[in-house]
Amino acid sequence: MMAPDRPIGSHTPAGGGLARTALPYADAAGAEAVQVYVSNSRGWALPPGDPAQDTAFRAGCADRGLAVYIHASLLVNLGSPTPATVERSVATLAHALRRGVAIGAAGVVFHAGSAVDPAYFDAALRQLREVLLPLLDDAAELAGPMLLVEPSAGGGRSLAARVEQLAPYLDAVDHHPWLGVCFDTCHAWAAGHDLARPGGMAQTLDALVSAVGPDRLRLIHANDSRDPCGSTRDRHETIGKGTIGEAAFAELLAHPATAGRPVIVETPSEKHHGHADDIATLKRLR
Repeated sequence: MMAPDRPIGSHTPAGGGLARTALPYADAAGAEAVQVYVSNSRGWALPPGDPAQDTAFRAGCADRGLAVYIHASLLVNLGSPTPATVERSVATLAHALRRGVAIGAAGVVFHAGSAVDPAYFDAALRQLREVLLPLLDDAAELAGPMLLVEPSAGGGRSLAARVEQLAPYLDAVDHHPWLGVCFDTCHAWAAGHDLARPGGMAQTLDALVSAVGPDRLRLIHANDSRDPCGSTRDRHETIGKGTIGEAAFAELLAHPATAGRPVIVETPSEKHHGHADDIATLKRLR
């Protein structure tokens, strides 16, 4: 059977062992792609992983044809004015890249980060260059996962929230070939892109391609939102039950920029039926 052009899956729990937990979850959800944490999502501890679980997970994903992605800790901020935060962020991304090689991940997602202090913004972009370029060089040398920057929901002094802000972000690292983009629909909506307006999703994706080029988009996070457009609030909702609405996701899945790119849901529905309902909705729209 041919693999789907836009594989649809979800962020997948991995506590208790990658293979032991994530594979049954993916099966129950009908996932065609998975995203996992390999360290605490809100902490700095960097566990080594279990080689037996890594091997079983990698083999199980290969058997199922699952595309695999890692989401780095939400604390990562390469633009921080606090040296300890930057040091820990670099270590976290280096750890995620090594773990990605072990489990066969195609990419490691990290948030674009924030300068925190408006006066630090220009220095934050220079700092981004200093700390991210070596990580990208190392990732390329490993020939493992790409690093995938995810624009934020806005607010504060984000280094990239609206998609056009990815252009200076990429400029800062000389458009390194190992830096890709993860587009999150809830973040884009919160940052002020009106995805719910007919043609709004397509226009935003066109702007993304214009900012970064045709091949940078590597992963999509498909999340509806609880809040209005431009709220700068990152609160995910079940697909079709939020303020973005189903029609925008149909537009997303029809856009040429998303061809061949996995789509991951990070909605709150895992508290009820896993992500099976959201995955089924997106498959229907696909």
